[in-house]
Amino acid sequence: MEQFNITGMSCAACSSRIEKAVSKVSGVTSCSVSLLTNSMGVEGTASNAEIIAAVQNAGYGASEKVSGNKNTPVSGASCTATHRQEEDALADRETPRLLKRLLSSILFLIVLMYFSMGHMMWGWPLPHFFDNNHVAMGLVQLLLAAAVMVINQKFFVSGFSSLLHGAPNMDTLVALGSAASFVYSTAMLFIMTAAVVAGDEAKVMECMHEFYFESAAMILTLITVGKMLESHSKGKTTDALKSLMRLAPKTATVIREGKESVIPIEELLCGDIFVVRPGENIPVDGIVIEGNTAVNEAAITGESIPVDKAEGSKVTSATTNLSGFIKCRATRVGEDTTLSQIIQMVSDAAATKAPAQKIADKVSGIFVPVVIAIAAITTIVWILCGAAFGFALARGISVLVISCPCALGLATPVAIMVGNGVGARNGILFKTAASLEEAGKAKIIAFDKTGTITKGEPRVTDIIPAAGVSEDELLQSALDIESKSEHPLSKAILAKTAELNMSAREVGAFKALAGSGLSASDSDGNWLIAGSVTFVGEKIPLEENFIRRTQELSEQGKTPLLFACIKNGAGSDGGQKKLLGAVAVADVIKEDSAEAISELRQMGIKTVMITGDNERTAAAISKEAGVDQVIAGVLPNQKADEINSLKKQGKTIMVGDGINDAPALTAADTGIAIGAGTDIALDAADIVLMKSALSDVVTAVRLSRATLRNIHENLFWAFIYNVLGIPLAAGAWIWLLGWKMNPMFGAAAMSLSSFCVVTNALRLNLFKAKKSAEKNHQEDKMEKTVKIEGMMCEHCEARVKKALEAVDGVTSATASHKKGTAVITTSKKVDQAALKAAVEAQDYKFLGIA
Repeated sequence: MEQFNITGMSCAACSSRIEKAVSKVSGVTSCSVSLLTNSMGVEGTASNAEIIAAVQNAGYGASEKVSGNKNTPVSGASCTATHRQEEDALADRETPRLLKRLLSSILFLIVLMYFSMGHMMWGWPLPHFFDNNHVAMGLVQLLLAAAVMVINQKFFVSGFSSLLHGAPNMDTLVALGSAASFVYSTAMLFIMTAAVVAGDEAKVMECMHEFYFESAAMILTLITVGKMLESHSKGKTTDALKSLMRLAPKTATVIREGKESVIPIEELLCGDIFVVRPGENIPVDGIVIEGNTAVNEAAITGESIPVDKAEGSKVTSATTNLSGFIKCRATRVGEDTTLSQIIQMVSDAAATKAPAQKIADKVSGIFVPVVIAIAAITTIVWILCGAAFGFALARGISVLVISCPCALGLATPVAIMVGNGVGARNGILFKTAASLEEAGKAKIIAFDKTGTITKGEPRVTDIIPAAGVSEDELLQSALDIESKSEHPLSKAILAKTAELNMSAREVGAFKALAGSGLSASDSDGNWLIAGSVTFVGEKIPLEENFIRRTQELSEQGKTPLLFACIKNGAGSDGGQKKLLGAVAVADVIKEDSAEAISELRQMGIKTVMITGDNERTAAAISKEAGVDQVIAGVLPNQKADEINSLKKQGKTIMVGDGINDAPALTAADTGIAIGAGTDIALDAADIVLMKSALSDVVTAVRLSRATLRNIHENLFWAFIYNVLGIPLAAGAWIWLLGWKMNPMFGAAAMSLSSFCVVTNALRLNLFKAKKSAEKNHQEDKMEKTVKIEGMMCEHCEARVKKALEAVDGVTSATASHKKGTAVITTSKKVDQAALKAAVEAQDYKFLGIA
């Protein structure tokens, strides 16, 4: 999508006019103009010169937005220029200009109102020169009104220019209303001079009461008040985008030729080594190659809990280094950084239009001509009914100045912009305005299992030693053989034994039999075998009770891995066969998955889990997660077919990792990529979630519904205001209720209508994302250091660790015999006596908590 800056727009009629003009250019496939950000997005093969020419021929200004080349980025220069230009384009320059116009207008208007209403209605004194000099008073009003009109000449230049181009806009209505008042009053002034010459005092006084100079000036002043309030409020709607742009670091500390130097971010290259000290922002995306630290990633993910970083960890631009000194290698610079992609997503979303805006756009395109026609008809009808020309003209002018196409044009985009900004602050990125609107309409949400509902990392869940075998012996043998394997389940066992500070012993003759198991020989010539119940059962006899236990584990969605030792030869009849036990491994669900799915169900959304796993495993996970329906045994290329079937039941969202789920994400009405982290450039997804928390899916749907509700409120106000206001201004209620409207009150109403719409949209900033269970879980964690005496080696550490982790409330423990301490992490308050008892049960001395 090519983006352009647009100048000269004043209302929705302007944006509609530009869209029509550009859409007619050969090669343009789509065009979207944003009145809110004064920007235009165009897709197609037409040249930029042709597009700009079409905009200029329509009576407006256009210029290209600077954009870097994504195909050949070597530095951040082009990206930084883009951010600066976009932030500059979003800067609120209009409000200060409008304020100056308003203050100048008020100075002249006060004097004008003193002459026209203060003296005429309430008898306020004037210099003796004006005694019985009604022509002089009329001339003063003419000059003061003319001064206000000159100050606000933009209304007339824009209004009559657009009228000449055949596309009248809101400025046209204001200009016609003010000009009609001024011209009519001037005509009355000339008639008054003739009456003075003729000595017709009655006619002079009659003409004096037909002056509408104050209306001509007041209309412009009140509309300027509304424009200023609207401009200020519109500036607030883009605060989120401007805040993101301001996050972009300006400099980076790099190491070149062995020396540190601070360089502009534009000069940082991919592959450069940069350093970040505590308190500094990380300049670009990279990988830590030295050091440890904690990083605050709230600016990118919305998560306030710091994330630990060590060698090999990825770091993201604009996040803050909190504690340690780290050295990193730049992997993404310029517009490839996560921050730049987020800014681009938010900006692109602002340049698109939501489906709800289509009706408003159609109405806005014909609104102004219809209003002008209604004003003319109103004036003629009143004259035909015998009303005075001045009265009839006042009704027509009231119709012109009360009508507000701006409210219609801003109703949807302001809500979309604010909602999009709220999402970005919470790590939820909507790629288009349509995705923000459509997510809340979903009736079905389908989830991928691995990495979405579950953590995607198998973990040890159960350790079941055989009779006469200790847990340590079972885990040691499991570690010895699994250390040679690259299977994902092996990594779970390696991770568990690493927590216990266990080391693998050397094995030989290692063999991996695909789909069955493993075998290897230890240093004593014994054979170790590992694998499924079927594989191990073929080698050694298994007791019924043990087989039944493994079946129970399988029914729970866990994978039991059996381990055995065959002594004195590889399974010869003379060898002693010994079952060591089983270790169950499973891909456990995330802490917040069940709660998030429960919330979605309470919101009236059907939840479905789609997985390639067998039905037994899928059933176990689905029961734990609480989904309504399970579709198991589905291959990746079949997921899209399942989504298409679900769409027949209602609007469907697909939630997946954005890579192997791409066809399903594309097939769904709305695709959500979860846990994208730094890899957010996912073409298949409509919504990108920066965190892996499933609760963010709930937040995205809630935010979409809140935004859609806000859009409906805005559209209702915009339509009902015009539906009620125009008949009132035309005098439709005079005969029935005696209601009539002064043009000045009509202008006041018009000036506040758009302000009300924008202010209502700003209420979305009050939206609060519900804390995820995972976050709450992290916040509840507490670390304590326990002093222990008597630990002598790593084996002692493992015993203390195991004992402490068995205490209720202790989620993890790390012991050190060198420091004589154990650091425990608790999920709730833990009784010190329980910790003491656990340590002393292992024959070590408990010295208290540091």
